[in-house]
Amino acid sequence: MATAAPSAASRIAVVTGASSGIGAATARQLARAGYRVVLTARRKDRIEALAEELNTAGHSAAAYQLDVTDRAAVDEFASAFRTIGVLVNNAGGALGADPVASGDPADWRTMYETNVIGTLNVTQALLPRLEASGDGVVVVVSSTAGHGTYEGGAGYVAAKHGAHVLAETLRLEIVGKPVRVVEIAPGMVKTEEFALTRFGGDADRASKVYEGVAEPLTADDVAETIAWAVTRPSHVNVDLLVLRPRAQASNTKVHRES
Repeated sequence: MATAAPSAASRIAVVTGASSGIGAATARQLARAGYRVVLTARRKDRIEALAEELNTAGHSAAAYQLDVTDRAAVDEFASAFRTIGVLVNNAGGALGADPVASGDPADWRTMYETNVIGTLNVTQALLPRLEASGDGVVVVVSSTAGHGTYEGGAGYVAAKHGAHVLAETLRLEIVGKPVRVVEIAPGMVKTEEFALTRFGGDADRASKVYEGVAEPLTADDVAETIAWAVTRPSHVNVDLLVLRPRAQASNTKVHRES
């Protein structure tokens, strides 16, 4: 199915957490779809390299170093725009896989701050600009963790449940305004950093997450889904799209080849 080209009023797309993984892949997909992408992340060198890559390829991209948990910095960033068409709230991540009885409260707090408060900060700051475009889209990249629990994941699950509820509630609150709210909830996605970050750089432990799984999702799989949802006609809202690899039936049921 052909995608709709962004209108002139809505051609700017802001992607948070664009330094790697799903965020970087989404920026590439939206640039190819005709958006001028604004890449944000804490790692300035990464997003500047990606912006250079996209501009060299004939697209339009700009990099802006940003910590989404810093509200003053987010507000300053938002002040640079009069209108934007798309906001992809992708910044987030998981830390640890300890049970509730021994989970680190600092890890829980960090996950909540990044996945929920960070999404809240950027959404609040840019919502007036999205509405001003006349055809805005807010995307929240949550997770299947936001829709089902699993042992050892309570901190991340709680944070992603928060992101899910934020998206669902926002959609109710702004109905009638020219802004769509889309939630994309990926299951098992193999990227270069997600599991490695979760397990504090332990490569062996990180690799076991995907052990025996023939084809986990890739960052490009998720990015293509985000771009598809964003480029539907403006009267079509993809409320919630859950995607998993074929080998994953649920958060706790995964086929692993021997």
